[in-house]
Amino acid sequence: MTDPAVLPPVLVMGVSGSGKSTIGAAVATALAEHGEPAEFVDADDLHPAANKEKMRAGIPLTDDDRWPWLDACAARIAAIEASGHRAVMANSALKRAYRDRLRASAPGLVIAFLDGSRELIAERQSHRHHEYMPTSLLDSQFATLERPQPDEAALLVAIDGTVDDTVRTILAGLAVTSG
Repeated sequence: MTDPAVLPPVLVMGVSGSGKSTIGAAVATALAEHGEPAEFVDADDLHPAANKEKMRAGIPLTDDDRWPWLDACAARIAAIEASGHRAVMANSALKRAYRDRLRASAPGLVIAFLDGSRELIAERQSHRHHEYMPTSLLDSQFATLERPQPDEAALLVAIDGTVDDTVRTILAGLAVTSG
């Protein structure tokens, strides 16, 4: 059981290159600056080595690869909540089943879906290097993406503005969903 005084965890989701890690860390920092204890977790850090090797080789993960990783993500969210902090997690969570898996242990999960065109995200990816997520997997990310549905407590967040704009949009949405 989670502490009712702890606000619901935030899942910053989207395809690779949408800005999940940058935005998630900025949201956690902004929450802390507003006096709300928050802890950021990049779910990529929780992938087992075998998953990282597959992705590094350009091989998309299967659901069987993802289930143990998603369970580790859910456990991390629960541990943060147990500490009295709000969890902010960057996690692609491209399928409804993946978000449902996280929501099973965090029923109040609020989703911030970072939404952008394939062209915008491909352009952003061309300017960065990811440890194990090559640009070649972008098409498989978009093919796998199941956009959040209205019953998922999701905020649709356009990513065509600045990081500050995106964070402000998420914080405003959290005020509505958490209030």
